[in-house]
Amino acid sequence: MRRNSKIFIVGHNDSVENSLRGYFQAEGFAQVISNTKDQINVLDQVKVADFFKKFKPEYIFLGSLRSGGIAANQKFPAEFIYENTQSQNLVIEAAHRNGVKKLLYFSSSCVYPKEAKQPIKENSLLTGPLEQTSEPYAVAKIAGTRICQAYKAQYGFNAIVAVPATLYGPGSDTDMENAHVLGALIAKFHKAVKEKADEVVLWGSGKPKREFLYVDDFVSACLFLMEKYDGAEVINAGCGADVTIKQLAAMIKKTSGYKGKIIFDTTKPDGTMRKLMDNTRMRKLGWKPKVGLEEGIEKTYQWYVRQQ
Repeated sequence: MRRNSKIFIVGHNDSVENSLRGYFQAEGFAQVISNTKDQINVLDQVKVADFFKKFKPEYIFLGSLRSGGIAANQKFPAEFIYENTQSQNLVIEAAHRNGVKKLLYFSSSCVYPKEAKQPIKENSLLTGPLEQTSEPYAVAKIAGTRICQAYKAQYGFNAIVAVPATLYGPGSDTDMENAHVLGALIAKFHKAVKEKADEVVLWGSGKPKREFLYVDDFVSACLFLMEKYDGAEVINAGCGADVTIKQLAAMIKKTSGYKGKIIFDTTKPDGTMRKLMDNTRMRKLGWKPKVGLEEGIEKTYQWYVRQQ
């Protein structure tokens, strides 16, 4: 990509979209558009087609219109499937028809089977049942993955698929009811500190393990893949280590300065017990993350406090 390349980012005003835009602006890229900041309706076929004819993007970073944690998947299954599949179908088709040079699709670790062997290799995709609590989002992401692979196979369209670990960082969703776990916990603990609450109640047992990747590291992975990878197979982008939700909560409690108790509500679902990804292929290509979890939590927490 050159500094005069035309770049289109699709997201939902999330940390990835904002971090990508921030990188390109800092590096002097002059022609970068995103669907939320520039109000491009990627759910409307006519508007998508018109945008591609006028702007003629060369490179596309294709993320989700909807994402969230267990509660959000359970509340909004229809939106999670419809909005994500509709937007990615329209963008990929328009990209192919309008000669886009390369498209990077963001999948999700929830596409892998619930009982996949750990750490999860890329060839585990579609080898077993999904975790039900994230199935609406996972189905949309599997569809997007297969669309990219089909367009590459039939048309030679240069679409690649990255599977990130659970992403977090400045710009993350911090809605306590619907966000992914790390963003929701930051908001919960900050609220508990302000209100001097005696306890913080968290969903599940605290035993599930999750792998987290700081958003700026994922942005560096995206830029790396745009330059170095053209394969048809999905490629994992993670840090290679995971922590329990209980350990994560303790880290965020320490960062926030909260002094009360943590209570786990075991009547609520845990979700998949573990989904650590095998990062071997990405590391062999020459990429690895730089930001450790404790440092990333501190940066994210300080960002959140500044927003209040």
